Order: sequence, then C-alpha cells, then structure tokens
Amino acid sequence: MKPYIYAVPLILIAVLSFGVYYYHNAYSKADHDLKLANATISDMQTRQRDVSALDAKYTKELADAQKTISDLHRDVAAGRKRLLVSATCSNNPTTPGVANAGTARITPDAERDYFRLRAGIETITKQLTGLQQYVREQCTR
Repeated sequence: MKPYIYAVPLILIAVLSFGVYYYHNAYSKADHDLKLANATISDMQTRQRDVSALDAKYTKELADAQKTISDLHRDVAAGRKRLLVSATCSNNPTTPGVANAGTARITPDAERDYFRLRAGIETITKQLTGLQQYVREQCTR
C-alpha cells in the first residue's frame, strides 16, 4: 500500500503539470494570434483610410477637370470663346484665284469629337495617375 501512497500524488502532480503546461502554451498561442489579428486589422483600416483619401482626391480632380471641359464647351457653343484651328488650305487647281476672307472652322461634329476626346483624355490621365499613386503607396509596402 505504501508504494501507492507515493505513486498517486506523483501521478497527480505529473498530470496537473502537463495540464498547466498544455493550457499555458495554448493561451500563449491564442494571445499571439489575437495580437497578430489586431495588428492586421489596424493595418487594413489604415490602408482603407489611405485608399479612401486617394480616391477622394482623384475623384475631385476628375470632377474639376470635367467641369472645366463642360464650361469650355458651353462657352464655345455660346460664342464667348472660340476653338483655334491651325490649318492650311491646299491649292486646288480647279479653282484658281478664289479667295475666302473667312477663317477656317471645324465642323460641329469635329467640335463634339474634340470635347469628347478631351474629356476622355482627362479621365484616363486622372485614373492612371491615381492608380500609379495607389501602387506606389499601397502595393509596395
């Protein structure tokens, strides 16, 4: 009976020590995982704020550029401003000596195309500039 008196407490101490060791390691791992998750969430929130600010900046710049183009288009249509065209007239041998005192003008279709292309160029430029800044600031971290 005496060996059992010494063996039972030793076995009990060994089992309890293993339990404490096991749960302490599990707690340490859970604590580490929690800290890592919190750091990841904090980093994601910072990046979301940065991306939101970047998006707002380039969206405003694009809206301003489109407003400028629209204002110019309205001014040209109302006659307050003119589009200047650099053009040369070819010499047509069938109509020699015909002189036209008017200035060269583009057709209304060409004028619409001009404003459409200008708006497209502004849009693409702002989108590309914003994307490049996004890549520099967010993707290279």
